[in-house]
Amino acid sequence: ALRSTHAMESNQLKQFEQYCATLYTSPDAAERSAAEAALVQLSSTPEYLPQCQFVLDHSKYAYAQLVAANALKKLLVQSWNHLTPPQQLDFRNYTLSYLAQRGTSIEPFVSSNLVQIVATVTKLGWSSGEEHKAIVQEVSKFLHATTGHLVLGLQLLQQLVAEMNMAGNTRSLTQQRKVSASFRDTALFQILQIGLRTLQQLSTGAIPCSGDEEPRIREQSLSLCLSCLGFDFIGTTLDEASEEMGTVQVPSSWRSVMEEAATMQLFFDIYAASSAPISSKALEVLVLLASLRRSLFSSDDERQAFLGRLLRGTLHLLQSQHGLTEHENYHELCRLLARLKANYQLSELVQADCYREWISMVATFTIDSFKHWQWAANSVYYLLSLW
Repeated sequence: ALRSTHAMESNQLKQFEQYCATLYTSPDAAERSAAEAALVQLSSTPEYLPQCQFVLDHSKYAYAQLVAANALKKLLVQSWNHLTPPQQLDFRNYTLSYLAQRGTSIEPFVSSNLVQIVATVTKLGWSSGEEHKAIVQEVSKFLHATTGHLVLGLQLLQQLVAEMNMAGNTRSLTQQRKVSASFRDTALFQILQIGLRTLQQLSTGAIPCSGDEEPRIREQSLSLCLSCLGFDFIGTTLDEASEEMGTVQVPSSWRSVMEEAATMQLFFDIYAASSAPISSKALEVLVLLASLRRSLFSSDDERQAFLGRLLRGTLHLLQSQHGLTEHENYHELCRLLARLKANYQLSELVQADCYREWISMVATFTIDSFKHWQWAANSVYYLLSLW
C-alpha cells in the first residue's frame, strides 16, 4: 500500500506547517528563503511520496496542503516511469477520493492543485491502461452529488481537456499527438455534452442550487464548453496569432449537436440573461460556433440555416444593446462579427432573410465604435477586418 508508510511524527508535522506559514506569510525574505530550502526536500525524491499524502491526510492548514499537493504532482511527473501501473492508478484514485471527501471544504487554491494532479496523472497513464481512460465515468460521480461536487467535477473535466491539449507532460510531440487524438476520439464529445447538458439543466431550473452557486456552475460549464470547442482537433498547435484565421475542425460525429438550433440558442440566451464574465464567455463560445468548418454540415441548406440563426442572434443583440457597455462583451461581439465575415462568403450572408437589417445595424455599430475608438481600441481591428 502506498499510504503513509513513512508517517511523520506530530511534532514533525507541526514543524512542517510552521515552515509553510513562514514561506507564505513572513515579511522577512531571509526567513522565507530558509523555509523554502527546508521544504524543497519534500519534492526531491520519490521516497517522499507517502509524506506528501500524510500531510494532505492529517494537516488542516491550507498552506501545508498546498505545498504537499505541489510536491506530490512534481514527484509523480518525475518518477512516473518508476511506478508500477497499480501504483500509478492508486495515486489517481487517492487524489479523486480526497477531492470527493474534502474537495468542497478545502481552499480553492489547494483543490485546483489536486484537480491538476488528476489531469496530469490521467494523461501520463492514458496509453498504459483502460482504467485511466475511464476517467469520465469516475468524474461523473461528482456531477450527481452536491452542487459543490458538481463544480469540482466540471473543473476536473475542464482541466483534463486543457491538459490533453497541451504539449507538456509527454515524452515527445508524437506521443502528445497520439494521446490527444485518442482522447479526442473516445472522451471529448462526451465531455462537451456534459457541459451542454449542465447549462440546459440550469436554464430550466433542474439543478437545485442557491443564488451564489448558480453563476459558479454556469461559468464553469461555459469554460468546459470553450475548452472542448477550442481543442486542437487536428494536431496543428496553432499559435495565438494564427488562431484568429482558423476554422474549428470538430469531428463529423459532432454534427447533429452542432446543427441543432437549441445548441446555439442556449448561448444567446445565456448572454441575454447574464453579465460579464459569464456573458462574454457565452459570446466566446459563439465565436467558435461561427468558425465551424464548412464540411461539417450535412448540406448547404443546413449551413445556411445555421448562418441565419447566427445573424438573427447578433442582430437582436445589436438592437437591444444589452451588455455592450461591458468591455469584455463588446470585444467578443466584435470578434464574432469578424468571424462571420472570415468564415462565410458575402454571397451566403446576403441570402439570409435578415441581412439588410443586420448590415445596417452593423454599420451603425461600427461608426459608433470609431467615434469612441479610444474606449474600443483593441476591438476596432476586428471591425476593420469585417469591412
